[in-house]
Amino acid sequence: MYPARRCSFFHRDLAAVCLSSLGPAAKKQPPPKKLSLPAPRHCHTGGEDGRRCKPQVKSRGSSPASVNSIPVCLMGSSSSSSRLFGTLAQTLNSAPLAQQDYDPEHQDSDQDPEGLEQADPDQLLKECEEILQNRPARPHRDLVYPADPKHQHQYRNNEQQQTPSIRVMTWNILAQALGEGKDGFVQCPLDALNWAERKYLILEEILTYRPDILCLQEVDHYYDTFQPILASLGYHSTFLPKPWSPCLDVASNNGPDGCALFYRRARFSLLHTSHLRLSAMMLPTNQVAIVQTLRCRETGQRLCVAVTHLKARSGWERLRGAQGADLLQSLKAITSRAAGSDPASRGPGGGSGTEGVPLIVCGDFNAEPSEDVYRRFMSSPLGLDSAYKLLSADGQTEPAYTTWKIRPSGESCSTLDYIWYSHGAFTVDTLLDIPTEEQIGPDRLPSYHYPSDHLSLLCDVSFREPRDQPHRLM
Repeated sequence: MYPARRCSFFHRDLAAVCLSSLGPAAKKQPPPKKLSLPAPRHCHTGGEDGRRCKPQVKSRGSSPASVNSIPVCLMGSSSSSSRLFGTLAQTLNSAPLAQQDYDPEHQDSDQDPEGLEQADPDQLLKECEEILQNRPARPHRDLVYPADPKHQHQYRNNEQQQTPSIRVMTWNILAQALGEGKDGFVQCPLDALNWAERKYLILEEILTYRPDILCLQEVDHYYDTFQPILASLGYHSTFLPKPWSPCLDVASNNGPDGCALFYRRARFSLLHTSHLRLSAMMLPTNQVAIVQTLRCRETGQRLCVAVTHLKARSGWERLRGAQGADLLQSLKAITSRAAGSDPASRGPGGGSGTEGVPLIVCGDFNAEPSEDVYRRFMSSPLGLDSAYKLLSADGQTEPAYTTWKIRPSGESCSTLDYIWYSHGAFTVDTLLDIPTEEQIGPDRLPSYHYPSDHLSLLCDVSFREPRDQPHRLM
C-alpha cells in the first residue's frame, strides 16, 4: 500500500469545523494566520494549430518536502454518522412535493460554516502532489479552442472585448462505497481505490483547473471532505442525496451518494435554489437534481445552473427519457419564473420574460447520444446544445467516450456525460480535451493515475455580446 501523509491545510480547515461544535471554550484559541488567494488564472495560447491553450499543471515531485500533520477530524465517517446521513436523506426526500425551494440566506448559513480560514489553493495543490508522489501523474490534458472556425471567431471576439468567461466543470467522481463494494472494476487494484489517497487525486484535478462552477455526481464524502475543503477555497455549496442510495447497501459506507453543486462566492451571488426529485410517468424515482439561479457579481447577468445524475444501466432507456422530460419541464418553469420576477434581468444575456434565464445543465446522463433523453435535450425549446460536440471537426459529434471501464460483464467505452448550455446566450470559448486511449491505459478507469471511471468535463463559456446573439424568426 502506498504511504499517505496527512495534508496539513485540509486538516486545518476540518479542525475549524470541529472546534465550532465544541462551544465557546474551544473558540478562545487565537485564529491561525490567513493565507492570500492566488492571482486569477490566465490562459496562454500556442501550438501549431493555434488552438491549444495549456493550463498550468505541475508534475509530480520526486523528492517531497516535509508536510506537518494535525491529527484531528479524519476524512471519513464512523458507522454511526453513516446511519445519521441515511436518516437525513430519507427525511429530506419524504416531503410530499417533488420540488423543494430554499431561501438563499438560510442556505448560506446552513451549508458553509463561518470562521473557516481561507486556504491557498496553490499550497493545497502542492500538498496533493507531495502526497501522491508515489502514484503516476494524471493524464495531461490541454484546454483547446472549438474546432469549428465560427466558434473560434466568436471566442476571439470575446477576448478582444474582455468579456469575463465562466469556467464550468462536471464530474462523476465515483462514490467511494460503490467503487470498493459494488462496481467491480476487475482491472483496477483495490489499493488504487483507497480513500486515503484517492481523495487527493480528485482534489488535485479540481485544484488544477479551479472552476467557477463545479458540478459533482456520486458524492458520498460531501460533509467530511468536499464541503469544508472547498468552503475554505471560497466556494458555496449544496448537496442533495439520492432518496435510497445504493451506497447504504455497502458495509462501512460513508452515507448516501448524491449530487453537489459548488460556485465561487467571489464571482456569483445566489438568488434561488431548487432541489428536485425526478419523476417518471408521474411516479417519483431515485434520481435527483439541484438547480440554482446565480447572479454574476461583475456584470449583473444571471444564469441558471443544474446538476443531475440519471438512472444507470441498459434496459432503463425509457425511464431516463422520462426523467429527462421531467427535468426539462422543471427547468422551463424555474428559468421562466426567475426571468419574469426581475425586469432588470431582461435583455441580452440576462434572459427575458419569454425566453427565460440562460441555462447550463451538467451531469452524468447515463445515456449515449443515440438515446431518447439526449434527443429531448437537443430539441428542447429551451435552446440547449452540448458543449463537447465542439471538439469535433464538424461541431456536431460527441467525443468517443467520457467513461471507459472493465467490469466482470466486459469492457464498456461510452459517452454518458454532458455540459448543456443555452447556445443563444453563451459561446463556448475553450474545452478540456479528452485523454487518448494510450493515456488512459490498458486497464482503463479507474486506476492508480485517475480516481474515477468517468472523465471530468470542463469548458469556459462567455455571455454573448448583443450583436453576437442569433436573430429569432417570428
